[in-house]
Amino acid sequence: MPLVMRGQRFLGLTPEGERVLEWAKRIVADEDAMRQELSELRDGLEGRLRLGVVPTALPAVPRLTGPFSLRHPAVSVSVRSLSSQEIQKALDNFEIDMGLTYLDNEPLKRVKAQRLYCERYALLVPAGSAFTGRASVTWKEAAAEPLCLLSPDMQNRRIIDEAFADAGATATPRIETNSITSLGLHVATGQWSAIVPRHFVVGIGAPEGSQAIALTDPDVAHDVGIIIADREPLPPAAKAMLQVVNELGGADLFDA
Repeated sequence: MPLVMRGQRFLGLTPEGERVLEWAKRIVADEDAMRQELSELRDGLEGRLRLGVVPTALPAVPRLTGPFSLRHPAVSVSVRSLSSQEIQKALDNFEIDMGLTYLDNEPLKRVKAQRLYCERYALLVPAGSAFTGRASVTWKEAAAEPLCLLSPDMQNRRIIDEAFADAGATATPRIETNSITSLGLHVATGQWSAIVPRHFVVGIGAPEGSQAIALTDPDVAHDVGIIIADREPLPPAAKAMLQVVNELGGADLFDA
């Protein structure tokens, strides 16, 4: 059965080859999970946990990996910053074990989910901004600011664009980036403002002199949580992380 389309060079896989590749990925993932489970029975869990995380959720990662690594010191953790669509694809292709992403804004497929916190939004302004000292700013007011925003391939950006549309405004960002840390660095120059999750100042820290001001009218909130592929058996390292999440008891990671 031909698996590869060939001319003078590789042209791709045949339909049969694509199916073989899918099975091969599953077999490799199952072998890795089997080795993890056997190590857990013998000397304690070993191996690797692969996490895909939307940029705005990166501040939450240490609050999970901290207790996880104390309990399972022989498991290494790999964290990749991915868009929500990339996380879905990586789960389907056995490239990551778990995702940390939005739960309620765009449909998720073939996954189990556990909520971690509610994401709300703020306008991060530099020192000396006309908005400094305000308790809140409307989305329509924020649209007139010179903004640095996440790039359009990020679900956070799609949420922000929808909020501006609901407020009857259109924002044209001066800077676009796929890094949440880069948002803060641009605000630190004093030239731009940024729209960030309110927990940004807790997890990453706002630039000196800047202020995160609550965005209102409309009030926008979305749940963020852990997702894992809906298949059994679960990879032992992913199952162990779910136990850490469950022990939080549904508490919001950023309530404080």
